[in-house]
Amino acid sequence: MSAKRPNIIMIMTDQQRYDAMGCVNPLVVTPGIDSLAKDGILFSQAVTQCPMCVPARNSLMFGLYASQTGVRTNGGALLDENRLPSVPLPQRLHDAGYFCAGFGKTHWNNTVKGGAGSRRGFDVRAEGQSHESVLNEEGAVMMDYEDPEGLKKYYEETGEFGSGEENALGYMGKISSLPKEHHRDGFIHRKCIEFLDSYEPDGRPLFLYFSLIKPHAGFNVPQEFEDLYKLKDIPPLPAPPWTEEPPTHIRAAMDASPNLYNAHYGRKELLDKLTPEELKLVRLRYLANCSFMDSFISSVLSKIREKGLDKNTLFVFLSDHGDMMGERDNRYSKYCLYEGSVRVPLILAGDYVDKKLHGTVSDIPAMLTDIVPTLISAAGLEKDPQLPGTDLLGPVHRRGQFSEFHGGGGEAKQLAPALMWRTDRYKLILYRKGTVNDDTPPEGELYDLESDPHEWYNLFDDPAHADTVRRLTIDMVTHLATAYAKAPAHGDYKGLERLR
Repeated sequence: MSAKRPNIIMIMTDQQRYDAMGCVNPLVVTPGIDSLAKDGILFSQAVTQCPMCVPARNSLMFGLYASQTGVRTNGGALLDENRLPSVPLPQRLHDAGYFCAGFGKTHWNNTVKGGAGSRRGFDVRAEGQSHESVLNEEGAVMMDYEDPEGLKKYYEETGEFGSGEENALGYMGKISSLPKEHHRDGFIHRKCIEFLDSYEPDGRPLFLYFSLIKPHAGFNVPQEFEDLYKLKDIPPLPAPPWTEEPPTHIRAAMDASPNLYNAHYGRKELLDKLTPEELKLVRLRYLANCSFMDSFISSVLSKIREKGLDKNTLFVFLSDHGDMMGERDNRYSKYCLYEGSVRVPLILAGDYVDKKLHGTVSDIPAMLTDIVPTLISAAGLEKDPQLPGTDLLGPVHRRGQFSEFHGGGGEAKQLAPALMWRTDRYKLILYRKGTVNDDTPPEGELYDLESDPHEWYNLFDDPAHADTVRRLTIDMVTHLATAYAKAPAHGDYKGLERLR
């Protein structure tokens, strides 16, 4: 083992927008995250590979696009450990001699209710859920093992927020009456701190994964974090030039999916009745939730620094996707390919990063699938030629960024996909209506992100932009054809050998 291999600390939140950090938006109070940006590189244009939890996290951990892993919606999961599309990140690092400790959400769903799934390389595992959850993993400390009363009280407080805590009441939120430790993220934080307090390096580098469940709705936020913000400082959202979603990929998805339609209009029916000040409070509580999560991040970072584990260390901070937070006429949650949903925070920091790059902002076209190549390179492992991503600390040559959307996961039949190709100026979205079995004609969207950052004006059928549509379409198709030609290839005779 080389002593030069760094510790790797990955810190992750859920559903945090790219602009919900103080280092991007001075209104937001996130000193912990901001300290990482000061000590590293902030990637200002990073995107998720699929704008929802389960496929995004599978893409992140396997280093593949959702259509390569096969997990395309929140209803997906890989249950057969003998047929995984690639080696998951913690297993790669464990096999390379890292000690791997994971606290919080992976959201692989790699089990059946009442059972336990594989830890996929983690030596230590804790999760802020019930052991009856599909998130239970073998040997993991689940919250109801140590704090069943706290978990019960948490679910009582959030019961009215509905499935996933994402109904209108979940977004409207309330002041939490629970102490921080009875929140699920409070339990994840406690188990991580307990581990760090007792951890003594044994010669192996450390991979620490600290993954929080929020700022994902619902917004039951402790008073101290809501008090960090004032309503008068929350800017109003600009209103689009329409009151109903025009013909777009998300309109097509809602037309084909009663679940997506009902989720959106169920929220909108109530939220449309709120006053402008009440709508500001919704957004204030989202930012307060970000500050709440940052308090746990700050605590873990302080403990890491206290223990000297920040020496020869690479920190990664990221989120799985964003949240529309009222944009596009009171649209909330994710499940679309617009900026609020697909752009994510991404920071690489620590003394492993060249000090000349500390405090810098990079506008390279980064993606979540770049994380595995970046970390296995840092760990001194051989490059995996199957992966579509690249090492973000090396030269990045890419013409654009890809993301895909296949519905929410509650549909009886898989929806026809919507595919995004994003450059520094334009965003192209190609989609079809109905399900994958419907032979409907292709449709599209094109947005000029410089002149139309809200993505209100679709230029796809504008003759003046026909060449841009053609060029971006060719770039995306070529990129995907190349990526899909490489992976998965491990089952093919000499498949990997021919890629190296």
